[in-house]
Amino acid sequence: MRHCSVQVRGLLTRDELDRYNALMEVGSFLESQTRYDLAYTVQKEVDLLIQPAIERLKDKGRERDRATKEYLDAKRLELEENEEDDES
Repeated sequence: MRHCSVQVRGLLTRDELDRYNALMEVGSFLESQTRYDLAYTVQKEVDLLIQPAIERLKDKGRERDRATKEYLDAKRLELEENEEDDES
């Protein structure tokens, strides 16, 4: 069974995390019993379960990028204003 990243797990809701842990336990048991055909189905369910958390992670990344751009734009404007003041 493939685990999702720590970042994605951190963005799962309590219910999603409980279900994720249960599915991973079932999948690990199935793999130990060499029932890879059934473990594959469980892995697909895990993949579907974590999709909302992946989207939340992407949203956080976009928000961080937007904040960084705003910060850099403000710094650039401040630098330009300081240069204009120095020229005066």
